Amino acid sequence: MPPLPVLVLNSGSSSIKFSAYEAGAGERKKLFEGAVDGIGTDLGKFWIKDADSRKLLDQTPALPNRAVAFKLVAGALHSGDFPSPAAIGHRVVCGGPTVSENQRITPALIDEIESYSALAPLHTPIAVYIMRQALSLFPGVPNFAILDTYFHRTMPGVVTVMPIPAEYAGMGVRRYGYHGISYESIVYQLQPEVPERLIVAHLGNGASISAIRGGRCLDTSMGLTPSGGLISGTRTGDIDPGVLLFILHKIAETTTNATEAADALETVVSKQSGLLGVSGQSNDMRDLREAIAAGNAKARLAVDKFTWTIAKWIGAFVAELGGLDMLVFTGGIGENDIASRAEICAGLGALGIELDRERNNVRGAATISAEGSRATVRVIPPAEDLMIVNHVVRLLGGQSDQA
Repeated sequence: MPPLPVLVLNSGSSSIKFSAYEAGAGERKKLFEGAVDGIGTDLGKFWIKDADSRKLLDQTPALPNRAVAFKLVAGALHSGDFPSPAAIGHRVVCGGPTVSENQRITPALIDEIESYSALAPLHTPIAVYIMRQALSLFPGVPNFAILDTYFHRTMPGVVTVMPIPAEYAGMGVRRYGYHGISYESIVYQLQPEVPERLIVAHLGNGASISAIRGGRCLDTSMGLTPSGGLISGTRTGDIDPGVLLFILHKIAETTTNATEAADALETVVSKQSGLLGVSGQSNDMRDLREAIAAGNAKARLAVDKFTWTIAKWIGAFVAELGGLDMLVFTGGIGENDIASRAEICAGLGALGIELDRERNNVRGAATISAEGSRATVRVIPPAEDLMIVNHVVRLLGGQSDQA
């Protein structure tokens, strides 16, 4: 296949990230990357860099909504300053129970994905909007949905089935898992020597952890929605269902409309909890570390809750895997917060995990385990855009999209 430009669109709750690669058979060359950040604010950022990280565009526009944000991206891509895409890959967080394979986007597929927006309410609505816009603004260009849930499709029933009545399971209530494109990219980067027993912790404002055996997902922390599993920046993670019932009853005292009550509970669970809820200050680890240095006890408790929870999941996954060959940290916190990595691993010596203090004093890719550690510990940045391009190229070639 001759090289062709592939555009990647990766939308979040308050941002749209994009990049373009020249992709051919076995060849991937980044052409440019950019982002629109701060959607819903008057303090937005819109930038584009070339493959050597030189700024090609740097603006600070007001971004009242996603329509304004994507119009900026589309305008830049149609300006003639950048190569027109021959194909577009979209990161889709969840397609629900009926969309489990990466595939070409059609209007009917978008409608199906939209019908399960409740499974990823912070991500799916903007992704649906951008997919529809992309079909319209780039007529004739094939668009592909690349699912965050795809990597987790190998999890066994004992992991995916929820302990609930069958009628709800029939509605698609199950463990899906997220951050799958990130996990898949770590496995890809470890080839050809992928450890048999691997744990990857994707730690950012959204945080999760996965147990991977022989390159295939065995278990993951996030469940039906990205709010499950680990405590995150603003999400509860796993929590006693009774807590949700208690909060819902309190909301119902002032809100009689059931939909409004459910939306209010969603706001508590996904936007007001986690590091932000415990600290009462911030969901940003950098802010919390500064607060800890200033003696803030609530910030200390929030971070301790975060690292303690991750250590517990690592212990559970070591048991599930029957041992551990490698632990990988990735994501913004995993790559850059030296203290979090040290705190997570501090009590895991019995599991064969020993960090080297000097090696751990690094940001970015590195091996940080001590010489005597039975398990290797590494920091590996994710390569999600590259994985999306790989899937797009396979699908364009008519190959089955199987890992």
